[in-house]
Amino acid sequence: MPAPLLRSGAVCKTYQMPDHHNRLVLDHLDFTLGDGEIVAILGKSGSGKSTFLRILAGLVPPSDGVVEYRGQLVTEPAHGIAMVFQSYALFPWLTVLGNVELGLEAQGVASAERRRRAVDAIDVIGLDGFENAYPKELSGGMRQRVGFARALVVNPDILLLDEPFSSLDVLTAETLRGDLLDLWDQSRIPTKGIVIVSHNIEEAVEIADRILIFSSDPGRIRAEIPLTQPRPRGWESNEFRQTVDHVYTLLTTEPGREGRRGAKPESIGIGYRLPDAAVQQLSGLIDNLSEPPYSGRADLPHLADAVGLDMDELFPLIEALQLLGFAHVSGGDIELAIPGRTYAEADMLARKQLFAEALLKHVPLVAHIRRVLDERPGHHAPATRFLRELEDHLSEEEAERVLDTVINWGRHAEIFAYDYNSEVLNLENF
Repeated sequence: MPAPLLRSGAVCKTYQMPDHHNRLVLDHLDFTLGDGEIVAILGKSGSGKSTFLRILAGLVPPSDGVVEYRGQLVTEPAHGIAMVFQSYALFPWLTVLGNVELGLEAQGVASAERRRRAVDAIDVIGLDGFENAYPKELSGGMRQRVGFARALVVNPDILLLDEPFSSLDVLTAETLRGDLLDLWDQSRIPTKGIVIVSHNIEEAVEIADRILIFSSDPGRIRAEIPLTQPRPRGWESNEFRQTVDHVYTLLTTEPGREGRRGAKPESIGIGYRLPDAAVQQLSGLIDNLSEPPYSGRADLPHLADAVGLDMDELFPLIEALQLLGFAHVSGGDIELAIPGRTYAEADMLARKQLFAEALLKHVPLVAHIRRVLDERPGHHAPATRFLRELEDHLSEEEAERVLDTVINWGRHAEIFAYDYNSEVLNLENF
């Protein structure tokens, strides 16, 4: 049996924390990419999707496990594997032609051959006539086409795409995605396999032969969804919408709780990675859900379209609503729970009280901070005291983000006050 195009075996990745403890980011990922296959990877922000893609590319070493390309161990960037990043990553002092030629120059390809292959790649990706333009002259979509041409010019077996359409507007992304699929389906590019990390569920369902769902903390492959519907896939077809609903369900519920109400975690600790959700956005989402046409219950894909939020923007809000007991998710739908409906009908002062009660009941870090402040004689404590506790569980960057989120939540709910200049939490105003 021939070796798969690309394989990972028990890949793990850990990062060292400031206290010298290791934090596991990816946990024993087994993956294969077959000949002629497009695989999409979906997961919440922080699930390690992009880290895994960089490990597959040989750009980041795994802490444990192996990656093999056509049966050969990958320990560095491999010929035959090319990557397109979310950012355009173009050299502004080089023309389109110069940017596309870079990879070939690094491989030692002769100048005339470089020029021929670069011009062909530029033509294939739809930039003919812009060979001598500089990046500043190009739109965002055209710059990303340069990124694709730069990847394709090396005739890769495998394309690794890290959210390549996320920085583009909807229409430009749709056009570029369609052009790439046309090149693939018509065999106009030599690529034998594609792995794409995406934050757009409909995009993944549109283009992939298989979707992997990553769970978080640490990143694991939670589910694998095969897609048998032939391309092009109509976004309004029943099969397409059912698949989208299934993916939303998997991404918004805990493992083992699909189809059950109350999908928030069974229990969380002080070091839980709280979602990055602003109070005003949470209030706005509750208001949207409470009003017609939803009247308390909405189909998640429909809601995402209606409020104009993508997966990375909507899911933290949904997670926060579940965490606080304001809503529950089941079967791809979100429904306001009784506390959420009560919140929707309340005035501003009552909303603050309801929010405070939910925080103290459901968010241990908030309750911990309030308890410490209550017990201290002066009823104040430096924020760094709680930051150090969080760094026992989270990276330095994540610890700061979580503490900022909790401070904003707690101040809004008037559970505690915060002096920005001294970085001290206190109860002086209460």
